[in-house]
Amino acid sequence: RDSCLIHGDKIVAEIPLPIAGLMSPQPVETVAAQAEEFHRALAECGCTLNNAFMTFSLLALPVLPQLRLTDKGLVDVPAQAFVPLFTD
Repeated sequence: RDSCLIHGDKIVAEIPLPIAGLMSPQPVETVAAQAEEFHRALAECGCTLNNAFMTFSLLALPVLPQLRLTDKGLVDVPAQAFVPLFTD
């Protein structure tokens, strides 16, 4: 799984994380350079969060408690159940 920043229809920054979507086998210098580019691209897109990459990464990590956003939908982690995104 890669972490990608997409602006419009173009990938503007990417960090390949093939080990459980969390780690890279690349040298730390390579990953650090990718992370710096990612942060620069986020700022250029108008993001003002401090360490936004970690914030977004943790938001989607489905093993942390409470609600998590995954590629399959919103998950209530303690209940191990999907949560509907819309109500009637």
